[in-house]
Order: sequence, then C-alpha cells, then structure tokens
Amino acid sequence: MNLFESETKAKDIPPPLADRMRPRSLDEFVGQVHLTGPGKFLRRLLNGKEIPSLILWGPPGSGKTTLAYIIAQPMEAHFVAFSAVLSGVKEIRDVIRDARQQRELRKRKTILFVDEIHRFNKAQQDAFLHHVEDGTLTLIGATTENPSFHVNAPLLSRCRVVVLEQLSEEDLKMILKESLSDQERGLGGLHIEIEDGAVQFIAEACGGDARSALNTLEAAMMITPPDQKGARKVTLATVQEARQKKTLLYDKSGEEHYNVISAFIKSMRGSDPDAALYWLARMLEAGEDPLFIARRMIIFASEDIGNADPLALQVAVAVRDAFEFVGLPEGWIPLAHGVTYLATAPKSNASYAAYLEALEGVKRMGALPVPLPIRNAPTGLMRNLGYGKGYKYPHEYEEGMIQQDYLPDELSESEYYRPKDIGHEKLIKKRLEKMKARKRRRT
Repeated sequence: MNLFESETKAKDIPPPLADRMRPRSLDEFVGQVHLTGPGKFLRRLLNGKEIPSLILWGPPGSGKTTLAYIIAQPMEAHFVAFSAVLSGVKEIRDVIRDARQQRELRKRKTILFVDEIHRFNKAQQDAFLHHVEDGTLTLIGATTENPSFHVNAPLLSRCRVVVLEQLSEEDLKMILKESLSDQERGLGGLHIEIEDGAVQFIAEACGGDARSALNTLEAAMMITPPDQKGARKVTLATVQEARQKKTLLYDKSGEEHYNVISAFIKSMRGSDPDAALYWLARMLEAGEDPLFIARRMIIFASEDIGNADPLALQVAVAVRDAFEFVGLPEGWIPLAHGVTYLATAPKSNASYAAYLEALEGVKRMGALPVPLPIRNAPTGLMRNLGYGKGYKYPHEYEEGMIQQDYLPDELSESEYYRPKDIGHEKLIKKRLEKMKARKRRRT
C-alpha cells in the first residue's frame, strides 16, 4: 500500500453524522424561527444579498456555524473560515491581504467567519477594526459567550449582534427523525428501528444541542449490532449507554456561571426551596466550587434574612464549616440542609439597606468630627480638651438606657435601621420603639 492509496481510503471515511446533516439552506434549518422565519431578519438578509458584519451569539449546537455558511452562500463573495482557537494575528493578516486582492482584482467582497471569536484577545480583535469599517471584510463571528463581556466595544459597535436561542426538545426530535430517514446523508439506509422513548431521552438529555444529539444517536447506532436481516434496533437503554452522562451547559468563568448563581440566590430570596435546590444541583453537577456556593449563602444570610432570623447566619457559616470537614461526595448534604433553611426563613434586608444609607451619609457629609462626649480620653490633655466630658454610662441608668447623641450634630436626626414586622425582627422593632420612647421621656 502506497501513500496515495492510503489517502484515497481516508477520503472514503464519511464525516460524523452531525456534519453530514448540516442544513444547506434556511428551508432545511430547524429552530431559530425568530431569525429564519418568513420576513425575519436573516431571511430578509438572504433575499437582499447584502449583509452587515454579524456576531452570532448562542449556546453550543444552536446552529451558529451552519447559519454562517448558509448566509454566505448567496452573497457571491469570497468566503474564508477559521477558528480563533487555532489562528492568530498572522492568519488574520493573510486573510486581510487576500481580501484586498479580491476587492481590487476580482471586485468582490470577502466574508470572514471566525468561530469562537471570544477567544481572540484585544490585539487580535483590534486587527479587524479598520478592515471591517472600510468594507474590506464582512465579519461573521460566532460565540457562546456574552459579546458584551468578550468582544471589544469598538468591534462590537461595528457588528450586529444576532442572538440564537437554545433549541427546544421538539426541534431536536425533528432533527433526529430527519437524520434517521435521510438516505443520502443520514442513517436512512441502515434500517434502524428506534424506540420513541429513546428519541425523547436524547432530546431531553442534550440540552438544546443539536450536535450533541446527533452524536449520541450515531454512537447508539454504532454500539447496536445488526440482526440477521441487517436491521438495528436502538432501545432506550442503548442511547442511555451511549450518552453516558448529560453534560450540563455551565462555564465557571462565563455568563452561565453568573446566570445560574443569580437564579440560585433569587430562588432563596423568593422563598422557593424547590427551585433553590434545583439550581444547587445544577451547579454541583456541573463542577462548581462548593465553597463558592457556601460563601454566597453566607452573604445571603446577612443581606436577605438578617435579623428576621439571626440563626440564618450561624446556619450558613456552619454549612461552610461542615462542607470543609466532610468534603465531597457527601458534602452536598449540609449544603442542601442550609439551602432549605435559608429559602424558608423570614426575609429582611433592613440591616443591608441601613448600612447603604449610613454609607451615603458618609459620602455626602465627609469625615465629620466625633462628638466630644463619646471620644476616648486616655490622657489628661484630652480630658482638659473636653474629650469624654458629659458621657453618660448606660449601665448606671434604669434598664441600661439613656438619651445621648452618638451621631455627629449634622446627622443627629438620621435614622438608618428600620426593622420590619417579620420574624425575629418584629421583636427588635418593638423593643427599639420602646427604647426610643423611654429615651424621649427622659430628655
């Protein structure tokens, strides 16, 4: 066997099913109807054969790369595609040089598709700016990350951001069934019989990712031997084996990290323990640092519960300590314990809000002098200057209370902490009101 025979045989190896089933037109494309339907943005672009520079933002397997190729086809332009993972400034310069030649000699535009454009650093992204602006390049970037955070503002201002949604289960089932019936590019010629429950499982397990769904189906087909008649019967158990474990969409440094922790906090704040447990499980299963979760719970206990249940902070700190002591895999147990306690506890942000008001007073009035009566007077000189003069020691008075000004004169009428009629804070409110009334009577 010589080298050329080896290359010929390699060419006969079909690409993966997900690549073979890539839609060739908008009519074949499934999902993203808000962009591809009649009269919608991308459909109008293709009909007009003119496109601006675009940033396609959406989750994995939602069709970003496919749409880039579909958009470029009718534009009669020079099309170049590369991945930001494998390319650098040198490749960008080569593309720009080639684009200039295409424009000057062949009088046609260049469409540059950059997959995972968020992986380019600032210098690499800046290399596009002038050439996108003067029309040398029409840029189509694809990203799973929020462009607001990962694409430079100058480049972002020169592009139209197109938001793709996660594909629905019905979208995935349609894509799977099409691949099973397509005899030219799909699995239609292999006599595959598949249980309805198996298709449903793939659609549910793949989280809106068409590529993942097709890869799972292909793997299930591969591990299913044909019977005597050449038919393959793919069962639910087979696809579960092929899938192994659902891969959750979660990036500990990306937007989904902040989306999920936000949902977790808001569920506890909204007193919904079921939702809070779901988001906790999402984070733990995706590999989030459990101590990060515990830290957020400690903050939540003070910010959102406060004195409505003073035990909440103790519980949250105990959860952190318990996890550090136990570790994984059992560490989820104290975390779940703490989440259910915090979610069902009475809520008050009065302490949190009080501090922000006090801080505003500091910013507005600056460093006001401490009133003389409550200054410390450790030396004779200080006492002669009036430090500590007139200070009333509360323990010398009935019930340990006395009317005295502790705030600077300019803020003497300020009231920051306003307890709510919730949980333990209701008792604090009554006690505070009683204390204020007695102080007023003694002045």
